Amino acid sequence: MISEEEARRRVLQSVGSLRERIVPISEALDCFSTRDVLARLSLPTFDNSAMDGYALVASSSKKGTRLRVVGEQPAGIDRELRISPGEAVRIFTGAPIPAGADAVVMQEDTTREGDELVVNVDVDSGEFVRRRGCDLAEGQKILERGERIRPATIALLASQGFADVTIGGQVNAAVVSTGDEVVMPGKKLGRGQIYDSNSILLQALVQRCGASVTSAEHCPDQREPLVKAIQRGIKGQVLVIAGGVSVGEHDLVQSTLRSLGAKIDIWRVAIKPGKPFLFGQANGCAVFGLPGNPVSAFVTFLQFVRPAILKMMGANNVNLRKVPAKLTVDLTNEGDRPHYVRGRVENGTFSPIGRQESHALFGLSQSNALLRVAVGDSLKAGEIIDVQTWD
Repeated sequence: MISEEEARRRVLQSVGSLRERIVPISEALDCFSTRDVLARLSLPTFDNSAMDGYALVASSSKKGTRLRVVGEQPAGIDRELRISPGEAVRIFTGAPIPAGADAVVMQEDTTREGDELVVNVDVDSGEFVRRRGCDLAEGQKILERGERIRPATIALLASQGFADVTIGGQVNAAVVSTGDEVVMPGKKLGRGQIYDSNSILLQALVQRCGASVTSAEHCPDQREPLVKAIQRGIKGQVLVIAGGVSVGEHDLVQSTLRSLGAKIDIWRVAIKPGKPFLFGQANGCAVFGLPGNPVSAFVTFLQFVRPAILKMMGANNVNLRKVPAKLTVDLTNEGDRPHYVRGRVENGTFSPIGRQESHALFGLSQSNALLRVAVGDSLKAGEIIDVQTWD
């Protein structure tokens, strides 16, 4: 049995980034850029108005001043208007500032009388003017290699005229659940049977990473169906198998993988829940064997499978987000493995939820964070701790 740190190191060392591809920016959401991207344009690209109102010269527009309105500038094509002290131009939000103007007064703070304007407030230079480059300078880095592309990132790329972006390769993953006791949802349960929740859980986790699930199937504890399922699964980049990875008479995954030529690099990790974890390579495919209990499968996926998938996709940060929180209860780990406690972060506090057992799916469903309690640690209520979040 190896430490979780060593297992994670070996997993990440064994996988590499996939070949990059160019896609339209509309298809790049939640993918990872494989290149630094620099701004082509300053933002704003020209001085413009932040309000509907009147462009004017601030020094000649004190409260009570009368100005002559000499034109109108809507948003759009610059009419190349010019004003002098004592003059004003009707202007709209986003419209170019006329030459000579250095401020905008809101229309609510004026009184219009034909071609004359009465200014009802004092106006300062620069008021309600968005200066060229005040948000972004030309040549500034707008997207870093390995950074996740979010909706706002796509908008920024579009503002620079980029029609496409270079991202990491598409990860195709197969999911296989195992067990004679498992029945697919929608079918009738027999005595001693349970519905399959692992395959749908793992499909969702794979998709949350941004990878594509190419197949998902269930196998009984029989070698022949398992051989065929594994042979189909290793045609992609990732195969995730839930259940059958322990050492019981009906746990066939490890021996079946070896019979197909797989190289098993990791078997059993010091982590709770999730000790019977397996990792290897088969036909160039990264193979993960996760425990059959759903909470164990969930925790080991987040700690080992998720980082590998993100690295393949080109991510520069494969870690779960950590946030500080105040612990609401005392916690002690008297076991021989680090324990990932499931719980909820809310209003700056972390509270364990439900039974902290590997089968307890309801408690997991109500959780949004993991607290790692190291061997021998004794944490007190009120202590500030760091927790991993996945939502």
